[in-house]
Amino acid sequence: MSDLTFTRSCEIDAPVEALRDWHFRPGAFTRLTPPWEKARVLSMPEPLADGARAIIEVAIGPWRKRWIAEHELTPTGFIDLQIEGPFAFWEHDHRFEAITATTSRLTDSIRYRLPLGWLGRLFGKPLVERKLDRLFRYRHAVTASDLSVSA
Repeated sequence: MSDLTFTRSCEIDAPVEALRDWHFRPGAFTRLTPPWEKARVLSMPEPLADGARAIIEVAIGPWRKRWIAEHELTPTGFIDLQIEGPFAFWEHDHRFEAITATTSRLTDSIRYRLPLGWLGRLFGKPLVERKLDRLFRYRHAVTASDLSVSA
């Protein structure tokens, strides 16, 4: 079964270096976690580094699940790869690109597979798409707001 994908991009009024640095600063993940998300950070590498692992406890309905993501630094940002968690597969590419000297583009691209095969895809895909859309609208708004204040 093929992977599902989600991508969201936005322009940020800040140089690409500032955008990248913002994501690597201590506490960035906490800032990016919406108040409605029931997620608890158990361990977060700060700063991010190749091979470093984040461990987060997430709520899935009435259940809690441990999510372990390993980080890989890339020339344009970093990738989170789920080692253990709620998805059958999850790869999240965070890209930071310069548009001009003072503006940049933030792109979050996710490839994922839901558990339970076609059944998970049939019932879970609309739910996950709505959740990702809401989550990344929030994250991009927070990032843009924080960088506009620090500019």
